[in-house]
Amino acid sequence: MIDSDAELPPRLGSLTFHGPLSEDRAERLVRRIAASGPADVLDIGCGWGELLLRVLDAVPGAKGTGIDINAEDLARGRALAAERGLADRAVFVEESARGTARGPVDAVLCLGSSQALCDPELPYDPAEVLRELRRLVRPGGVVVLGEGFWERTPTEAELAGMWPGARVDDHLPLGDLVDLALGAGFRPAWIESAGREEWEVFESGYRYDTELWLAAHPDHPLAAETRERVDRQRSGWLNGYRNVLGIAYLTLVATA
Repeated sequence: MIDSDAELPPRLGSLTFHGPLSEDRAERLVRRIAASGPADVLDIGCGWGELLLRVLDAVPGAKGTGIDINAEDLARGRALAAERGLADRAVFVEESARGTARGPVDAVLCLGSSQALCDPELPYDPAEVLRELRRLVRPGGVVVLGEGFWERTPTEAELAGMWPGARVDDHLPLGDLVDLALGAGFRPAWIESAGREEWEVFESGYRYDTELWLAAHPDHPLAAETRERVDRQRSGWLNGYRNVLGIAYLTLVATA
């Protein structure tokens, strides 16, 4: 039996956002979304919905729905909504976003989770993602898309150090990504990307609680597999996509 005092730490407990997103940038994103006066907001792959809850807090009367397939993250989101007095306006639903019928709405959030809109049996297609996002938002509505792009073309050695099967065509340059948004029926109202500090806070925070646990419990029955997992994640960042993979935050307005 595993000692309950040595259980694994809460998943991602040191992260505010599930991505390289600073407080300052989040505040600006929320302010731009709130300025559009949305009545309803949809968060695709919401996790615990931190940005969704901040939008609802900034737009009194607005209602939001977060969809994700991770029950633990959704439970965290419901608890946060209750703590902030938003439980009557925020709904967290465990379901796939693929082909969702929960639109159209006035505002859509999709931060680092666009793969949820694609067929998992087919190669990832950002053009399909943008077409789906356009379907889910009303004309004049706002989409905030957090999407990966290549800062520069990765070398073969860098690709080998990333996630299994990483390829050059996994992502696009930023200019090509924005062109796809234009073609899907959006105007790019604001284009920005995560900085190095945001990446470092996210990557370190992603593993922080687990690293502390591993240091304190090196002989725990689950230590070996946990150590292998976090070492692989850290190596993928440091020896693979660090300063190569970017995250763009695109504030897109749907054309009439």
